[in-house]
Amino acid sequence: MSGDTAPETGTTATGATRTLDIQWDGAAGDSARDGKTGPDVIATFVKHLPNAPGVYRMMNAAGDVLYVGKARSLKKRVANYAQGRGHTNRIARMIRETATMEFVVTHTEIEALLLEANLIKRLRPRFNVLLRDDKSFPYILLTGDHKAPGIFKHRGARSRKGDYFGPFASAGAVGRTINALQRAFLLRTCTDSVFDSRTRPCLLYQIKRCSGPCTGEIGEAAYGELVSEARDFLSGKSRKVKSEISSAMQDAAETLDFERAAMLRDRLAALSHVQSHQGVNPRSVEEADVFAIHQDGGQVCIEVFFFRTGQNWGNRAYFPKADPALEPAQVLGAFLAQFYDDKPCPRLILLSHAVEEQDLLTEALATRAGRRVTISVPRRGEKKDLVDHAVQNAREALGRRLAETSSQARLLEGLAETFGLERPPRRIEVYDNSHIMGTNAVGAMIVAGPEGFVKGQYRKFNIRSADITPGDDFAMMREVMERRFGRLLKEHGPPDGNGDEAEEERFPAWPDLILIDGGQGQMSAVRPVLDTLGASQWVTAVGVAKGMDREAGRERFFMEGRPPFTLPPRDPVLYFVQRLRDEAHRFAIGSHRARRKKEMTTNPLDEIDGIGPARKRALLHHFGTAKAVSRAGVEDLVAVEGISEAMARHIYEHFHDNA
Repeated sequence: MSGDTAPETGTTATGATRTLDIQWDGAAGDSARDGKTGPDVIATFVKHLPNAPGVYRMMNAAGDVLYVGKARSLKKRVANYAQGRGHTNRIARMIRETATMEFVVTHTEIEALLLEANLIKRLRPRFNVLLRDDKSFPYILLTGDHKAPGIFKHRGARSRKGDYFGPFASAGAVGRTINALQRAFLLRTCTDSVFDSRTRPCLLYQIKRCSGPCTGEIGEAAYGELVSEARDFLSGKSRKVKSEISSAMQDAAETLDFERAAMLRDRLAALSHVQSHQGVNPRSVEEADVFAIHQDGGQVCIEVFFFRTGQNWGNRAYFPKADPALEPAQVLGAFLAQFYDDKPCPRLILLSHAVEEQDLLTEALATRAGRRVTISVPRRGEKKDLVDHAVQNAREALGRRLAETSSQARLLEGLAETFGLERPPRRIEVYDNSHIMGTNAVGAMIVAGPEGFVKGQYRKFNIRSADITPGDDFAMMREVMERRFGRLLKEHGPPDGNGDEAEEERFPAWPDLILIDGGQGQMSAVRPVLDTLGASQWVTAVGVAKGMDREAGRERFFMEGRPPFTLPPRDPVLYFVQRLRDEAHRFAIGSHRARRKKEMTTNPLDEIDGIGPARKRALLHHFGTAKAVSRAGVEDLVAVEGISEAMARHIYEHFHDNA
């Protein structure tokens, strides 16, 4: 389906909100300034609140947002908190920590619901149900800002003009679909710059994966028809498109145009391939999202299946953070509002459980989408089968996660015992460097915790010190440590050793354990940095050196106050450390290659003012390479079409001034 862009952060679908400025009386102001918390503080707000819909934020003494909620009547909802009784343990703890509140009044409860979901995703309050691992979904983009539209995989902000179709559950699903659509509609997948620079058809044209609009192999009108067919197919009109192609194939065969008939036959086969390789393909559901929830072991899994144009475009499992005391319907309702905060909504949403305020959520999603949206819990038929299939996948995904979590907990306990930690580490950081003869040097940090690798916390460090001798790994690691822990102290300060319940729920900013890929030499560079910054009192550093002949399983470990030691070859902790080190190595190598590729693809001509794509193309066609352009004289440059004498002198001076 074609998606609309989401509203800006902090607004509702209409933007009709206003911040409510509470005029405190003396008692309320004194309570907040004195650091008081709890029901009495909340009660001071009640008499100033209107009986109007809106959103409220509850914050602790440090200013951290504890909870974001919406209400049909702000006055009644907040008064309920002020009573201080009849609440669950989770809500009671939240009330006790509340030191102040903020309010936004909206015109309708729908606006309040949309704003609440937006704020929860942005602020991530500790007591709300949180949609974790909210990676952006890939889409198919059919561009609309070029005379010959292209079809591309797209992820991120929808800033380019065109039609967006999705979401797809994975980039692999998008790639497979685009490959099939290339064969079916012969649309280009090259960039605009490549399109504009072609002088003859590329290989894709030769293997019948593109119709060759770049060099006029197909007329603009005929190519436009292909684009229109692709748009119709992706918009859900697959039967119409296949019928038209089939009819055209029959006509071509009757007129003995067998070459065209064969081409249309291949396109028809490619469309069938798209629809037959999508797993579960319902006959009665053209466009829908299916949500199923399963709870077990204090954790929750929500499985989401995407169906578009009668095809299964994949599924994804989510594990939202939610209080175990919450019912599945409560978690699912909060999840849905956040899920569609920045995604286009289909016309039909199928659920495994009826959610609270289902009618309100339906109306809110319809308001955002600008068309009718239906939310239902099917009881029979094919739709019920789809939901049951999603429930089964949710159950299996949560079972795998619980098994992995249990295994991870045992490994962390073994790690603590091996390295003499007071408790199992909650945050592990692993560091590695990557370079080629000192060039494009990159330091890498990967992070792991109780739930495995935390890829959102990974960091790379482009080595930028001019004093480092190329290839000096020790100096590179020293720079990485100085930048990492210097910034950590500046942004977070020393770690809080209180270990209170609130702190335990958050993923910590400070590591308990850091692993350095290297031996005694690397550790001699790391320890002085940690000592100077005072971080060595909070962080345990361990060097992991490859064993004899760099053979895995014979690693030696280096720690302060202990002689170097090894672990038994089949020790699970050793395998765990190897996995951590290999992940750091993979990330470091990838970061280095990305930096090297970027440097290699940077063209010196791009740095010259006044050299656009046309002049750049003319210069490269004339001289062959940018290096040859840099060596050319003014007279040679003037001979290039589109290069005036003034521009030739400008180019010449650019290269010779920088020489």
